[in-house]
Amino acid sequence: MPAEPTRAATTAPVPAPAGPRPVPEVSQGHPCFDASSRARTARVHLPVAPRCNVQCNYCDRRSDCVAESRPGVSSTVLSPQEAADYLDEVVLAVANLTVVGIAGPGDPFANAEQTLETLRLCRDRHPELTLCLATNGLALPEHLDEVAALGVSHVTITINTVDPAVGARIYRWVRDGRKIYRGEEGARLLLERQMQAVAGLKARGVVVKINTILVPGLTLDGVADVARTVGELGADTMNCLPLYPVEGTPLAECGTPDAFEVVSARARAGQHMAQMAHCTRCRADAVGLLGEQHTARSLGLLDAARRKRVDNRPYLAAASMEGLLVNLHLGAADRVHILERTPSGSRVVEVRSLPAPGGGARRWKAVAEVLSDCRALLVSQAGETPRAVLEREGLDVYETEGLLAQAAEDVFTGRRPTVRTPVRGCTQEAVDNACGGTGTGCG
Repeated sequence: MPAEPTRAATTAPVPAPAGPRPVPEVSQGHPCFDASSRARTARVHLPVAPRCNVQCNYCDRRSDCVAESRPGVSSTVLSPQEAADYLDEVVLAVANLTVVGIAGPGDPFANAEQTLETLRLCRDRHPELTLCLATNGLALPEHLDEVAALGVSHVTITINTVDPAVGARIYRWVRDGRKIYRGEEGARLLLERQMQAVAGLKARGVVVKINTILVPGLTLDGVADVARTVGELGADTMNCLPLYPVEGTPLAECGTPDAFEVVSARARAGQHMAQMAHCTRCRADAVGLLGEQHTARSLGLLDAARRKRVDNRPYLAAASMEGLLVNLHLGAADRVHILERTPSGSRVVEVRSLPAPGGGARRWKAVAEVLSDCRALLVSQAGETPRAVLEREGLDVYETEGLLAQAAEDVFTGRRPTVRTPVRGCTQEAVDNACGGTGTGCG
């Protein structure tokens, strides 16, 4: 008996999907592209790309729980060299590892230098592994030749709609270089680049998967249009994923589509291109089989990669007005309190001045030099640009609030401080454009 007989009887019939397409030989053994491999081959994601160039209204990358599996979540950010060293250990520890990918926690090509350097190191050290990327596609077209030259064989592009009016409701802003685009203008630019990316990848022999997030009231009706458009460009397969409502994001109240809506959407899209349903939402630091949670061993390997950097940095920095609370936005901080850990708890050992505002990324590199002996920086808020620059320089950035001593104890003992919500009274526009004046956003 059907699970929803009443609904099935009053809803237009679900079209039969197109016939299954054979898995290309190059994808056999890739668990994200070959359903028969998901239970026998493993993959690892290297979290080297903290910065993002598109703010989706369903995404919040500030939180991290080891039990939470979704894009944009990572326990740490590694430098390319740290990531390559980490991969060396994963290869020895994880059986049947076949794929190494980069999927964030931001976008690989908003961090193109780090992404490409990591891929080079991986290709040199482990030529037997398949290289894979997941991206929004905005900045990919300018790196197509480099991607092909490095032997990246599989790329996933998230394309949620081909209607700029719908895109304007999905994307808060789109950043191209230093310019911010909003509304339909931003959505139209993103779509144009995504089409260029799909066509360019296929011209270079790369296998392309399209991820589409199924948002009730927004993308469900247009999923067939997405499939038809990318199918005409040669995309190989499509993965329709139900929305994961993240608390505090603009689209959280949309909820997740029900089983009937998901099946129906996949069937409509399946009239135009091959569908897959086995791939799950993955963290930016995922490792192991698809759907497998972080194990103590995998977390230990990831932490060890970060610890090589952290162990040589005895201090912690905090943006605080008085040295008792974490209560300063990084962009507004002209000084930080420096703490060390003692047998009786953390204590402030000095207050350091920070470089004057202005200069964009140059300022944040100068801040990283001032804090070169600190393992982490605690702030009430931080924008994408400073976070990305500081994390590339080996300084973990945590957004938190409340007692400084408690947050410091969390960091010194290897825990992540409690994630905060935006400051009361702070407008969304201010949040989007905070920190350094580059319009890179706090979310």
